[in-house]
Amino acid sequence: MLVSPISKPPRSLDELLPPALAAKIDRLDVFSRKVFAGKLPGERRSKRRGRSVEFDDFRNYAMGDDLRHIDWNIFARFDRLVVKLFREEEDMGVHVIVDASPSMAAGEETPREAFSSGGPIPSKAVYAHQLAMALAYIGLVRNNRVSVASVGGTGNAGVRRLLPVRGRTSLRRVSDFLVESVAGVGTRSGVPLGESVRDVVRRLSGRGIIVFVSDLLAPASEIDATARSLALGGSGGGGGGAALDAYILHTLAPSEIDPSRTQGLVGDLRLTDVESLLGLEMTITPASIARYRQRLAAFVEDARVTCRSRGVAHFLVPTDTPIDRLLVDSLRRGGMLR
Repeated sequence: MLVSPISKPPRSLDELLPPALAAKIDRLDVFSRKVFAGKLPGERRSKRRGRSVEFDDFRNYAMGDDLRHIDWNIFARFDRLVVKLFREEEDMGVHVIVDASPSMAAGEETPREAFSSGGPIPSKAVYAHQLAMALAYIGLVRNNRVSVASVGGTGNAGVRRLLPVRGRTSLRRVSDFLVESVAGVGTRSGVPLGESVRDVVRRLSGRGIIVFVSDLLAPASEIDATARSLALGGSGGGGGGAALDAYILHTLAPSEIDPSRTQGLVGDLRLTDVESLLGLEMTITPASIARYRQRLAAFVEDARVTCRSRGVAHFLVPTDTPIDRLLVDSLRRGGMLR
């Protein structure tokens, strides 16, 4: 794939999150695989059974249970001691980190160039920021704490962050942050990816989920460092004592998955890596593209195995995947949403 300036970066909330998309995902909610209770009173139901007013289930009485929770009506009818269980409210955090490094500027395709029957395919950067906005929206409409950060672009040590916000009234603040972030894609920060992600994670507190949207175009050691940094929050090792379900949405453009759809990528060329600025002269042939596809498949599999070894869920996300389909189908089946 070839990197070019982003032709139409989103400049408003409606361009990041079209009303039609918002309507399709309005009923979704984030879901944590971990059993926990939040530090603050929340607006959602926890998997932890506690002492709120919302009844959940019964179980047999065990020595030491609070006698106030025994259902005496069942005892009178069946001569059995059972206790009532309740759902405890929790406070949930939704933390989204988006990759704003130079390689994310690639992947934009016009309708004429696109192989699919859909419209234009956005750059990875635009897609990632739209996806981040959609995830933030889901968290905000459910009154979760939502924080957003971008790494690899402009900002202090390549990191920009928006402190946690809550509620629909914060949609504009999140969209303004993401609009500014996508406008800065293409500037190299020089800070390793894993270090930037770790800088974000160590400042998080509380419980919930953390999602990193990135193409992961970095050395294997940096991918491992990134997964390790995300797992730091999952183990409660963040500076604020976070315990987070961690996800990586591995975002690749169709032209990266199949370079033959990229116009001009043929013959004798000098290719320059926008991340490292290293160059390579080579002849592009059908055989070299076939080898590339094999290497790419191995790269994606290695990333998946690395993430799994660190306890981080990995999803491959081609940028021609409609965001509503990704959220409603893939991520809900994968356990992030419900």
